[in-house]
Amino acid sequence: MAEIFDLAATNLLSPVILSFVLGITAALVRSDLSVPEATAKAMSIYLLFAIGFKGGAAVAANGLDGTLVATLVAGFVLSAALPLIAFAMLQVMTSLSRIDAAAVAGHYGSISIVTFVAATSVLEGRGISSEGYMVAVAAVMEAPAILSALWLVSRGGSGRRMDGELMRDIMLNGSIVLLVGAFFIGAVTGQEGLDKISNFIVAPFTGVLCLFLLDMGLVAGRGLRESRGVLNFGAVAFGIAMPLVGAVLGLVFALIVGLSSGGVALMMVLSASASYIAVPAAMRVALPEANPSVYLTLSLGVTFPFNLTIGIPLYVAASQTLTGG
Repeated sequence: MAEIFDLAATNLLSPVILSFVLGITAALVRSDLSVPEATAKAMSIYLLFAIGFKGGAAVAANGLDGTLVATLVAGFVLSAALPLIAFAMLQVMTSLSRIDAAAVAGHYGSISIVTFVAATSVLEGRGISSEGYMVAVAAVMEAPAILSALWLVSRGGSGRRMDGELMRDIMLNGSIVLLVGAFFIGAVTGQEGLDKISNFIVAPFTGVLCLFLLDMGLVAGRGLRESRGVLNFGAVAFGIAMPLVGAVLGLVFALIVGLSSGGVALMMVLSASASYIAVPAAMRVALPEANPSVYLTLSLGVTFPFNLTIGIPLYVAASQTLTGG
């Protein structure tokens, strides 16, 4: 327990987390601080490209093996199954409509790439290695959750049905294309390719992440401020309980696959996080009648801060305890 508190304190005092705190505080006190939309978009593109490229280079260095395939399958299954669990919990804990509950559930089967990056930074800071191909698992876990959410809606006899056009919109979502594409570029060019652009995607990475999280804090703070009356106690409780449920399932799958201590922690983080980039974009197309104030505020305003401040230290400590890493 002392280790968890120590790790949490270290994490809270990192520039990355404090940048997020600055953003959310500025929004809550109604400061006029803002990040231009074009700048935020550029930072998002940079982070996705850097994450994908470095993951691909790591796979090129390590090579393909059975553990990689098993981990990808585990990620796919988790992404498809977690929305079903989230939907059941939402029906018990909240009074959300079927469409809103399904839209929220889809966010909790997909992943938050920034939470993943923050966890990677924590592991690196503590000298804990992890499988480089976990970024490929992150990419695999984007789309299945969206399909599960649409299936949940279709079972209720309402909402848009899954069709070829919708599948194309989901699979060609910009964040998925960029992440997967950069991963393949990194895998093809390997360490040599990474060395050529390391000054661009390695050295500035943490600084860009700080600015991006400043913007995320501003967005989360505005969402919390504007959603008063939209989310009740049950919904907020779900936003904290669901990450813990996802983390436990991620832990079980990671131990079965046989990942390292760092890999177990990252699988827990991926399973515990909630999307606020790819899935909201897909929901706007697939379920336009769903309320963005509900799913965005829960994923970005409740679960995201919880994972950054409490979740990541808890998941890292659990992985080290259970794997002896």
